[in-house]
Amino acid sequence: MLTICGAVVLISYAAYWLAGQSLASQFPSLYHFSHSVFELLNTMWWGVLLGIIMLSLLTRIPRDLVIAALGNKAGIGGLCRATAAGVMLDLCSHGILMVGAKLYERGASAGQVMAFLIASPWNSFSLTLILVALIGLGWTLMYILLSVVIAIATGMIFDYLVKQQVLVENPNRQTLSDDFQFWHQVKTYWHSSTISTKDVITMFTQGVIESKMVVRWLLLGIVLAAVVRTFVSADQFANLFGPTLIGLTLTVLAATIIEVCSEGSTPLAADIANNANAPGNGFAFLMSGVSTDYTEIMVIKSFTQSWKFALMLPIITLPQIFVIALALNTF
Repeated sequence: MLTICGAVVLISYAAYWLAGQSLASQFPSLYHFSHSVFELLNTMWWGVLLGIIMLSLLTRIPRDLVIAALGNKAGIGGLCRATAAGVMLDLCSHGILMVGAKLYERGASAGQVMAFLIASPWNSFSLTLILVALIGLGWTLMYILLSVVIAIATGMIFDYLVKQQVLVENPNRQTLSDDFQFWHQVKTYWHSSTISTKDVITMFTQGVIESKMVVRWLLLGIVLAAVVRTFVSADQFANLFGPTLIGLTLTVLAATIIEVCSEGSTPLAADIANNANAPGNGFAFLMSGVSTDYTEIMVIKSFTQSWKFALMLPIITLPQIFVIALALNTF
């Protein structure tokens, strides 16, 4: 998958870059496909790069420190920390998957990983400013607050399902001793660490190697999204996104089908909220892009080794998104 999809993306990108106008006149469909690949790759490359860098850094951080930072014991405190980390981390939905996978490998609970992934993609500082400009401060704050509520609620449900043995507990999970001192361990680790050019290269190389699990699904997502963009007009979707149950359902379906990075979903969601007069649908488009994204579901399946775990993401989040979106559409 990595090789084939990588080759398709690379060839399409080069074709548009080197012969875009010729393709437009002779092979319109190929032109639209290569143009879509070109746009998607230009939009998400920085998020993927930052994700690899964050992944590289996490490979050097001891598991004890990660668990202590997120919360040693299961409960609302750890979920709130994971959600806050997701909101503050300025990464797109594709880069954040790498960090979430590494957090799971480092021992974060199922609920913490889900809360982190749900809260993060479009709640970054830069995209928040863009959203404020597009739909206003009031609606932006409302969207952020409600996304945090969904993230924490979903995390609580995942942890409950693990407790009831419906889902398997993270095998990397470990319990810290009661006398574990976080800041003392941070200082000890900092003073004992060495930072050299060789260390940085080794760390980044390890991050690239470990990111292959995520990158292969990102490349597949680019190919599928380019196919959809080539044969289905985005305007056709926009005309159907009214503030009705049917419009909301079509919005969620569109968010599922159209593979858009958080940078792309933000203006699209704003257009739905403004032009279709459906603020709930705009919120649903942002959230559904996270909870039903096939790339995210496949990556979660990869690092948890469980289809049940991965499919629980849309099963748990979609009902919450529908109820909140319908309520927002009434304002």
